[in-house]
Order: sequence, then C-alpha cells, then structure tokens
Amino acid sequence: MDDDRPIPLGLRVAVPLLLGAALLGLWELLVRWLEVPKFVLPPPSMIADSLLAERATLLVSLWITLRITLLAFLIALVTGVALAVLSAQSRLIEISLFPYAVILQVTPVVSIAPLILIWVGVDHLDRALLILATIVAFFPILSNTTLGLKSVDHNLRDLFQLYGASRRQRLLLLQMPSALPYLLAGMKISGGLALIGAVVAEFVAGSGTGAGLAWRIVESANRLNIPGMFAALLLLSALGILIFLLMAGLQTLLLRHWHESAVRRER
Repeated sequence: MDDDRPIPLGLRVAVPLLLGAALLGLWELLVRWLEVPKFVLPPPSMIADSLLAERATLLVSLWITLRITLLAFLIALVTGVALAVLSAQSRLIEISLFPYAVILQVTPVVSIAPLILIWVGVDHLDRALLILATIVAFFPILSNTTLGLKSVDHNLRDLFQLYGASRRQRLLLLQMPSALPYLLAGMKISGGLALIGAVVAEFVAGSGTGAGLAWRIVESANRLNIPGMFAALLLLSALGILIFLLMAGLQTLLLRHWHESAVRRER
C-alpha cells in the first residue's frame, strides 16, 4: 500500500541536497585518486574556482540567456493562449491553424535556424535567437490550453446553457478556469523549452560579442577550458531548475485551494 502521508518540507529539501553533496564529494575523490586530467573531467573544486574567476563574464552571459528565455516564454504564452481561445471558439480556425503549429513543433530548430538568420540578418542576432526560442516554447502552451478549454464537464456546460449564458460568459467563467491546470502544466514545460530553444539557437547561430551561456560553452571547449565549460553548464542547469521551481510554485499557488491535484498534495 502506498504511503500518502505528506513529507515535511525540510526533509524534501535536505534529502536532495545531501545526496548532491555526497555525489560531488565522490566525484572529487575519484577524479583526484584516479588522476583524471582536468581537460577530460575536472574536479568540482576546480569548477568552483573557474566559476569565481570568470564570474563577471559568466554573469553577463547568464543575463543575456535569461532575457531571451523570458521574452520567448512570454511571447509563446500570449500567442499560445490567444490561438487556443480562438481554436476553442471556432472549429474552422482550429483545423486551419493547428496543423501549422504541429509543423513548427516537429521541425527541428537547428534545421530552420539558418533560414531565420538569413531572413532576420546577422546584425539582429538577438532577434533571431528570440524567434527560434519562441518557436520551441510555443506548442506546449497552445496544445495544453486547447485541451483544457475542451475538457469542460459537460454537465456544467449544459447548466450554463440552461441559464442562457453568453459565449463570453462561458469562456471566462467556465472554460478558462477549467483550462487553468492544463495551461499551468504547459507553462511548466514551455519554460524549460524556452531555455533549451535559446541555447540550441545560439549553438547554431554562434556569436562573437554579447554572447549567452551557450557560446561560452563553445568558446571554453575550443580553448580546452573544461572547468570554464562546466561552470557555464552549471549556471545553465541552475537557471533551468529555477524556472521549473517558479512554474511549480505558481501552479501550487493558483491551484492549492480548489484543484484536486494540489489539494491532495497538501493534505
């Protein structure tokens, strides 16, 4: 039988941290004991030193990557929700636009990056990266929100119809609250995908000045600065974890008082 008792917050935080510390300690010991060259696998202590030594450059790159990620996520959120609402209100709009959204989703971003760069121009590299990251982050918002808008309880739908609710009232008071859990799940996926899209786009596009973390990884690899490469990768991972935690916190905040998925977790 599964144990449904809630796990204390302190324990949920302490256990992953202790496990991570143990793995880092084992990594440090094994690398030094086996005398692994630093250009193959540096110890965590050397990565930390590199992170401190290159913090100024890395923080600038972190801000560039974060800015593109947030802008791409916001654009994907607004356009995805808008198109989902239109699709839910009109079957004709759905069958007209949804196939093209699927095409954008299944087309690898690395294959269309050169075209975007040509159309936008190399002088507007940030704009090209933003477009590519938005394309990657767009579909989960559209798909999940559309599903949520269509997943309204038919009994509630009949009740609204019985009381003569207008289409606008059904949308705002019935469909949107019903779609909120789906939208939040899509936002959790889209936030990570926006970061992935920004990183992959920069790998493909490259950059010389004002570069994000992806280019710092490429640059460090070309110079065999493996500790610096791991330091940039560490910041990227931390950024992805932060985005996920923020989306998970928002999901809990908005659903904890009424939706079953969040209510049961707090019991």
